[in-house]
Amino acid sequence: MKYLKQITIMFKKLFQLVLFLSICHNASADLPNDTAGKVETLPVPYPDDWVIVHDIAFDHMSIGRFMVMDINGGDIKDFFKGSFNGGFISAFTQALKKPEMYVLEHYYDRGTRGNRTDVLTIYDKATLEPVDEIILDDPRLKRAEILVSKFVISLIDDERFLLFYSFTPGTFVTVIDLEKREVVNGVPLPTCAGIYPTGKRGFSSLCGNGSMVSFQLDEDGQVTGQDKIEPFFDVDEDALFERPAIIGGTGYFPSFHGDVQEIDLSGGAARLGEKWSLLNEEDKSQGWRPGGAWLAATDSTGRLYVMMHENGEEGSHDYPGSEIWVFDTAGKTRVNRIPLTLPAIAFDITMGDAPKIVTTNIEMKLEVYDARSGEHVDTIADFYHNWPLLVYASQ
Repeated sequence: MKYLKQITIMFKKLFQLVLFLSICHNASADLPNDTAGKVETLPVPYPDDWVIVHDIAFDHMSIGRFMVMDINGGDIKDFFKGSFNGGFISAFTQALKKPEMYVLEHYYDRGTRGNRTDVLTIYDKATLEPVDEIILDDPRLKRAEILVSKFVISLIDDERFLLFYSFTPGTFVTVIDLEKREVVNGVPLPTCAGIYPTGKRGFSSLCGNGSMVSFQLDEDGQVTGQDKIEPFFDVDEDALFERPAIIGGTGYFPSFHGDVQEIDLSGGAARLGEKWSLLNEEDKSQGWRPGGAWLAATDSTGRLYVMMHENGEEGSHDYPGSEIWVFDTAGKTRVNRIPLTLPAIAFDITMGDAPKIVTTNIEMKLEVYDARSGEHVDTIADFYHNWPLLVYASQ
């Protein structure tokens, strides 16, 4: 009886398995065959209302990424157009005249340890696939790992040269010839930081003593000239943010206390422009100050947008902003105040005739506002374990 019972159970399980396989076979017959190896492409140039969002990946920082998003989508699937890798605290810039995007990143050959490889990866805008890479094997020119700055990497000379900030701990600007796909120079940059394109083939940097230095390069990426603005602000009393908005060749550098220093970057060397205040007397009495991880931007009309917070004090320059103020730079006057639904830590503005402000709020969600009226348009959430930080308007 014991063996008969075991055989009965075995046949019962075998029958259940045959029935299950039969059902699966019949169900699969109704499904279309998958197409393997199919690659969708994106329109290039990207539409005006698309943005590229840096996912800093705080939960898994060695594998960050960038997300291409349409801010006019209906739900997260419509917003999301694709993504590409970003390595560890990577830096990003995009070409205007070529369908290319550049990511400065590094990896370890054991994942989180081992030999480090720094690389500039070149991505195709249409497929989001890497199409080339330049290995950065000179130990003096390792890239600086800076969490939030768009000015650690820049394109100059009609997008022929790519420059990036290096810190090893000596400070350099590394020059890459994108046509030759190779490093051609490392420009020493003692006590200075930031890369602001200057003139035809040059760059400028802010220095720790309140000065600014400018360099011009030749066709081979070698330095042909150097100039300097002597210290023009007090880093202890009212420092400048190193994160300006550049409008028509002029950099608009907000200060911690609410001034703006104009610097002309259109010629062979940086030249000081006017200094003016973002604040009227009432604003000052309420303690309004600029602040945030990324706090200044511009739109296609050349207006200056600055993120502001109330009750500012020493050390509040990194506070999230509760409003974005809009300025006419020609008249140096405020033309709009845009209250934010939730305080924001960073933002950028899309181009075109109907620009949108896209902020990263304190809940790590994206908020979309009409840049003209200030009306709140949408909230983009459900990023799960992703951490959207810097927003880049598509170009």
